[in-house]
Amino acid sequence: MGMLEKKTVRIECRSDRWRFVCPRGHRSWEPTNHHFWCASCARTDGVDGSFNELRDRKTGELHERERVRLVTPTGPYDRDLDGGTER
Repeated sequence: MGMLEKKTVRIECRSDRWRFVCPRGHRSWEPTNHHFWCASCARTDGVDGSFNELRDRKTGELHERERVRLVTPTGPYDRDLDGGTER
């Protein structure tokens, strides 16, 4: 039982979008190619819009992409990373 449970983030849920933010605190992130991209960061000079961790504003913890299960109303966002039937 050494497997850590993945943190489920419902990407189309307003409350999850307020809770889970990019490392700089923006809610304008999107999942892409097994990492994340933030439009607000990308518009800032000298800041890369790509990142690999979401910050949980409730706990302050950073969650790496491999430890996050992204779900949509129709199921997992990336089936190879987010597989399973959890909603």
